[in-house]
Amino acid sequence: MEAPVQSRNPFELFETRTNLVDSGVISAAEENLQPKLATNFVVTAVGGYGRRELFPYSDIDLLLLFENDSDLLNIKEPLSEFFRILWDSGFRVSHSVRTVAECCRLQEQNTELHISLLDVRFLYGDEELFGKLSQRLPEFYQRSADAIKRPLAELAGQRHAKFNHTVYHLEPNVKEAPGGIRDIHLVHWLLQLTPQQEAIREAAGQLADARRFLYSVRCFLHLKTGRDNNLLSFELQDQAAEVLPEHSLAPEEWMRIYYRHARQAYQAALRALEYMDDRDISLARQFRDWRSRLSTSEFTISRERVLLRNPNLTLSSPVSALWLFVFLARHGVRLAWDTQRRLCAKANSFAELFQKEPLSWPLWEEFLSQPHAAMALREMQETDFLPATIPEWQSVDSLVVRDFYHRYTVDEHTFVAIETIDKLSTDKAPAVSRFRELLEEEDQPAVLRLALLLHDFGKGTTPGDHVRGSLETARLVMDRLHVPEEKQNTVLFLIEHHLDLSLIMNGRDLNDPATARFLTSRVGTQENLRRLALLTYADINAVNPTALTPWRVEQLWRVYSMGLEQLTRELATDRIHGVPTFTSGDPVSPELAHFLEGLPTRYLRTHTRPEIERHFALEQKSRRDGVAVEIQPEPGAYRLTVLAGDQPGLFSRLCGSLASFGMNIVKAEACSNAGGRILDLLRFTDPIRTLELNPGEISRLEWTIECVVRGSIQVSDLLKRRRAAPLPNSRARIAPVAHFNNEASETSTLIEFAGEDRPGLLYDLTSTLSAAGCNIEVVMIDTEGHKALDVFYVTRNGNKLDDTIQQRLGAELVRAADKVSVAQ
Repeated sequence: MEAPVQSRNPFELFETRTNLVDSGVISAAEENLQPKLATNFVVTAVGGYGRRELFPYSDIDLLLLFENDSDLLNIKEPLSEFFRILWDSGFRVSHSVRTVAECCRLQEQNTELHISLLDVRFLYGDEELFGKLSQRLPEFYQRSADAIKRPLAELAGQRHAKFNHTVYHLEPNVKEAPGGIRDIHLVHWLLQLTPQQEAIREAAGQLADARRFLYSVRCFLHLKTGRDNNLLSFELQDQAAEVLPEHSLAPEEWMRIYYRHARQAYQAALRALEYMDDRDISLARQFRDWRSRLSTSEFTISRERVLLRNPNLTLSSPVSALWLFVFLARHGVRLAWDTQRRLCAKANSFAELFQKEPLSWPLWEEFLSQPHAAMALREMQETDFLPATIPEWQSVDSLVVRDFYHRYTVDEHTFVAIETIDKLSTDKAPAVSRFRELLEEEDQPAVLRLALLLHDFGKGTTPGDHVRGSLETARLVMDRLHVPEEKQNTVLFLIEHHLDLSLIMNGRDLNDPATARFLTSRVGTQENLRRLALLTYADINAVNPTALTPWRVEQLWRVYSMGLEQLTRELATDRIHGVPTFTSGDPVSPELAHFLEGLPTRYLRTHTRPEIERHFALEQKSRRDGVAVEIQPEPGAYRLTVLAGDQPGLFSRLCGSLASFGMNIVKAEACSNAGGRILDLLRFTDPIRTLELNPGEISRLEWTIECVVRGSIQVSDLLKRRRAAPLPNSRARIAPVAHFNNEASETSTLIEFAGEDRPGLLYDLTSTLSAAGCNIEVVMIDTEGHKALDVFYVTRNGNKLDDTIQQRLGAELVRAADKVSVAQ
């Protein structure tokens, strides 16, 4: 029987158990094989037993070697008795019987055999026969190394994929998971197969600490549970934290030590596998080589990894270093190991610089707007750049929060959530198409990703109330990064309400109208609802790989659709009355309250106090001059604000004025207050950069719009100067459709139009409405990629549209959308 071994040193334990097992196997072979086998044989130890790394309850791998196939006759009974004696002695044996020729012949379906023989060790038998194997094996491995490494790498990739390519599992498998003992073995095997490769030798040389720690943990698990158990459960984490270190630690701190060692092992394995990829001559490799064309004057891409042309220059400042991560996030490539090493060496000095002068928001916004932001954030963490730039990140780095529903640490959960948003834009699965369309509507992806990055910081600072803690930390971080107030408010809203949709999904009756009203009272606007739906989608998906089931996806969409319908209904019915307050809680002045009277309630929720006060100043100007027009540049676009007395067809004429200058409207709102003053807000882009290259054109466009509002210039005359724009390719077109709803508002008909966006489309649609005698009460315009999403609340002669008018107007709107635009 095996005796239990107690030692904190795993190598002492290995030595003791290996000697014990060696003695038992040799004794059994002497007594049961030598007298009964009439041919030469060898009992060998292979695998972990061959390496003398026998964990307390791991299998004992034996290979019985014979010279020829003919020697295998009449060996069944003696071998059966031999193995029975070993099992009766408490040895859990795994065995195989091979000839020398079999051991030295490539077997593509049995990579495990070739790997186990890398560590073959003589135990008992004919030494001359073992010498023949020892002589032939090196030649075989030299000849077949590439053929063995390929399936070995594939098996490693499959194993990593099974655990989602991350070491940060709350209850990790210390043997099989990424960064586990199997990755240490992988580096060991690849080094044996390519002993001349210095990169693999260097990777193996850096694993001493990780190897000792992980071996100790696995020994502890075996001894504590009395079996071959490799799962580091919450309960065993508590016990390991008291026993394994020199001084007992809190379990979460001890797990941080575990993740540090596991990360080191995983990186070494990836580095060794990358060397394997260097020798790949497949088409995939040729594509990766083609990607090197992305190289710049500062960076070189080699085999999907970024090297620095001039490290001293690129890493001379934190700003230039962050541009390196922007490059990674834009192109989806990783840092080369040399680049990682250089960044790690600069992390402390960068941290000191960041304390004096943090990186500004525009650079962070550029970074978080890229399609591979999650991958780049992981690289920032691996190089200690992320905690250097955002010190608060250390509170969630490798943090275990015990929750039997979650699978990952807090930092990994955050990365997976952001990665979900990154992948959503390219995920063509029908089940997620609706959420992909929501993301295409989002004009501030950086704000959404920032909210995800910060949404769980409170788990590290305020465990009992992580939402409050996350809000407090987010304010500190965003103030330091000089995030604009409007974007800060959006991020704080998303963090504060990031659990709302999940709670409604799980705890409210979605068929109850009161649920819809409760939801809209929480979210306030369609923009907030859309972002919250995307954040919730990502947050649930990051809990564990099976959390976002098709049923949950459908339930989340039901909640979003229910809220959107209620908000759309409230757009026309909910108006400001009395003396309202700003979102900060401060009351407005009586004069401003008079201006706000009758505007949609949503107006207060979607505009900042400075914007509202500016609109009021323009309204005062419009009373003096008849009209007030202002065009202000915004990131990537311009905003047109018009205040004037209400008049038929005004919104349509504004759209035509912009179209005549070649502008493309991407968002718009139009409404009026109780005093009959209209407020039209149109966000537009300048495709041919007319306003950017000719600053004086802004004033000319403002003057033109003023003249159009006063009636001194006709839009039709302006549009005659523009060439017709061609329709998009018919194969890529979005068929126009108009839906009418008389139930959404007590006084107006809701028209929802969707179709292919093009210059002049909005003018054509609003002109059609005006020509039909319709008055536009409220407008919400949005553009999703090349898809226009327009909402109009209209009346005709003060009433809703009847069925006959709806049918005729629907056909006219579709025809208007299909015709060639008169504007370029």
